[in-house]
Amino acid sequence: MTEVAILIGLQASGKTTFYRTVLASTHVHVSKDAFPNARRRQARQLRLIGEALDAGLDVAVDNTNPSAEEWAPLIAAGRARGARIAGYWFPPDLTASTVRNAARDDKTRVPDVGLYATVKRLRRPRPADGFDELSIVRFDGRGGFDVQPLED
Repeated sequence: MTEVAILIGLQASGKTTFYRTVLASTHVHVSKDAFPNARRRQARQLRLIGEALDAGLDVAVDNTNPSAEEWAPLIAAGRARGARIAGYWFPPDLTASTVRNAARDDKTRVPDVGLYATVKRLRRPRPADGFDELSIVRFDGRGGFDVQPLED
């Protein structure tokens, strides 16, 4: 069974680093950041997810995905192809995200207003949202991640 892993958290919360260190060997990376100037970014993202799943590949969707409005179409795309849906919740730490964001290069730095706008919309996912499995992801203090089941 294929899987759609949905990463949920603020900008600069560690989602892409988590993908690279934990999921890159098993999941295709799909992110709207890869096509910032494209028209119909959502349609393109859903097409890429569908193509990967149709090819039998697992997918990791690496965007902020702050609410059900963003993750519901991703879940629907996965369900339509019989995929398992895993959510990875990165609890908000606005101060730490702001510091990490400030250290980014000009190409990847997000204006601070973007962080504040996302934190206002950010909602913790629940199994009732359609996830088969939810995990909470935190930095482990040693350069890696601590991943634990997210209790409802």
